[in-house]
Parts: sequence; C-alpha cells; structure tokens
Amino acid sequence: MAKDRIIVGIDVGTTKISTVIATPGENQPNVIGVSMVASKGLRKGQVVNIEEAVSAISQSVEGAERMAGTSVGGAFISLGGTHIACQNSKGVVAVSDPEKEITADDVRRVIEAAQAVSLPSTREILHVLPRHFTVDSQEGIIDPAGMTGVRLEVETHIVTCSSTAARNLAKCVEELGISVEGMVFSGLASSYSVLSDTEKELGVILVDIGGGTSDVCIYNEGALSYSGVIPVGAKNITNDLAIGLRVSLESAEKIKLALSSRKPALPAPAEEKGKKEDKDDFDLTELGLPEELKKASRRTLVDGIIKPRLAEIFTLVGLELQKSNMIGQTPAGLVVTGAGSETIGVVEMAKQRLSLPVRLGAPSGITGLIDELGGPASACAVGLVLYGTRNEKEERGVGFPSFKGVGGFVSKIPLQGIAKRIVDLLKSFLP
Repeated sequence: MAKDRIIVGIDVGTTKISTVIATPGENQPNVIGVSMVASKGLRKGQVVNIEEAVSAISQSVEGAERMAGTSVGGAFISLGGTHIACQNSKGVVAVSDPEKEITADDVRRVIEAAQAVSLPSTREILHVLPRHFTVDSQEGIIDPAGMTGVRLEVETHIVTCSSTAARNLAKCVEELGISVEGMVFSGLASSYSVLSDTEKELGVILVDIGGGTSDVCIYNEGALSYSGVIPVGAKNITNDLAIGLRVSLESAEKIKLALSSRKPALPAPAEEKGKKEDKDDFDLTELGLPEELKKASRRTLVDGIIKPRLAEIFTLVGLELQKSNMIGQTPAGLVVTGAGSETIGVVEMAKQRLSLPVRLGAPSGITGLIDELGGPASACAVGLVLYGTRNEKEERGVGFPSFKGVGGFVSKIPLQGIAKRIVDLLKSFLP
C-alpha cells in the first residue's frame, strides 16, 4: 500500500494553478504528474468566484491525473493572500514525570499551551511552528524528547488566516471530491523547496513574488521567525505595462515575458554613440500583438515602467524586515522565487534596495519530471509535495483543520455508555 501512496500538492494562485503528483521515494519524492493552467475566480490569492475557481482547479488536477495515470483522493493546498498574519507565542508546562525522560506527549502539551492565544472568531490558526525549546534553564534545544528535566518551554511561530478565505478555498477543492489533507501558507511551502538548511540556520529572507501578492518569510537559527504578505505582485507589473503602452493585458504579459527572457543589451561604446538609439529599440513584431505595435524603447519599458514597480515591492519587503526586528540577523541574504522573480531586473533592484546578497531560488529536492518543474514559478507546488512528504506521519491534516472534526468527535462518543444510561433511566420509572 505504501508503494501506491501518492502525495499531491495543488498551488492555487492568482494567475496560475499548478498540480504536482508524486510518490514517496527512498530519499526524495518522485514526480509522476504535473499540470499548470491559468487561474480563474481568484483575486489577490482569495476566491472571488467559486464556480470559476472550481473549474480551473478541476482542469489542473485532471491534467496531472492524465499524466500520472492515477486519480487524486486528497491533496495539500496552498493558501495565500493579505489575510495571512503571524505572531510569536510561548508555552510552558511541567514535565509529567520529572524522574523520567521528556516524552512526545510532553512536547505535544507544551505546543498546545503555546497556541492558546486570543484570536477573533473570524480567524483560524494555520500553523504552529516550534522555533526552539527550553528544558529547565537550557535554551536553544531543537528536540527535547528523551531529555531529562522538570520544566519544558517552547517558543513558537503561529501563522493565522481568515476562516472565510480558508473555507471557501477548501470548498472549491472538496467539490471535486478531493479531501484537504492540509492547508499550507504558500510562502512556507516555497521555503521547503528553495531554501537550504544552511541558509535557514544563518538567517535568510525568502520573497515569493506571485501574481497578486508577494509572500515574505524570514528564517533565523533554522526556524521561521516572521511571515507576512505584501499586496503587490507580478500582475501589477503587467498592468503598468498595459497602461503605459496602451495595450491589452494579454499583450502586456507577452512583452514582459519577452523582455525577461532575453539578456539586456550591453551599453554602447563611445564610438558607436550614433547607433545607440537602434540598440535601445525593442522589436515587438515577432510577438504578433493585435495592437500591431512594432517596436518600443527598451529603456522606457525597463527603467520607466518595470523597475519602479520592482522598487516598490522591495521597499515593502524592507518595511517587513523592519517590522520583524531582525535587521542584521539575515547574513545569508535574500532568496527571490515565484513566477514574478523571472522579471527582468529583479536581482539588481533587490540588491539596490536592501543591500543584501540576492539569488534566484529554483525548486530542488525532487526526482522524476524535474524538467517540468525547474523554474521558480513551481517553487510553491514542489514545496507542497515536500511538506506532505516530511509531515506525512506527524502532521497529516494538522497544517489546517481538514474539516473532518465532527466525524472524529462523533466516533469518540461512548455509545454503549449512553445506551446503558438511557436503559437505567427508563428502569427508574418502572414500578
């Protein structure tokens, strides 16, 4: 049965929906099915039209199922949007048996104590991620199980989300007959596939530039310490191009992709100053735009339209870094991923705005159909599969309530005891 077990990740984004089907391998999951389709019914990472969203998710899942030759019964789903928030919390418990070792039950109890935070009725806890434990006065412990102590403490990072947004997305998936095995913050999922353990230990910032939003995750000492969402993404760059050039959004997207796929022209030497204008022209004829736009100035497109929007994104990232109080604690620098990271000038602008080392992050840690998933746009979908693989035994369904709580509660009711009480009550009325 374990051989037939599949792990499925569905990245539900603003501009695309990606489905990845994998089987657990000896060391790494083996990808057997991939499908990526245009997204519908979502805006800024949230469902705004359930019918359209269901149709798009269905199309993506069916494409991956056909490639893999298997059907999907359950999946890990990405959740994004500006409703995502975070806070750090602390939990303290007394070890159940101070004479013996700390058990897994003690660890579970202290994490439960840490998640006892006050939340509005409209919000849910998405993740409770332990940062480090303290046994008596010894700090910085990663796994306290098996140690001896009297007092156990934990520092956790709690990610919360809007109940409405999460349940609407879950409904879209469950309408296709797919159970939600877990909901994962999209930035956290991307970090699973893009960041190395060394980077997390040193301290690193991950920025996942999606279509409608950009996710920010800051790691320090190997654990997620801050997370947030910026309400600006790659779609804003496309909108700027469409307005600046007076073309449709489809044409603007083609121009953006064409610009980003080519290396910028080298600056002209002094003797060729007269030919500079020709080198600055960007040929658009081969794109076949319906507006019949033949050429545009590369400098106008890049320096005048694209770079100002990128500057805004990384300025907002800088504000998130200030908010986290972790300036100077991220020597590993910045890792940029997501579909928007392939936009021309991203790395240069990030270095300029944040004064940190910057690299583009591509997903790794998988085998199989890696050619289909080599680009940064697949970081979240691959991360969902890696998340599902690593948490298959411990956290299956814990990432977010899998909406089966009522069934679990009913199954625990001692029916025999209730029946016995009813019989005893009836006997009490008999003469």
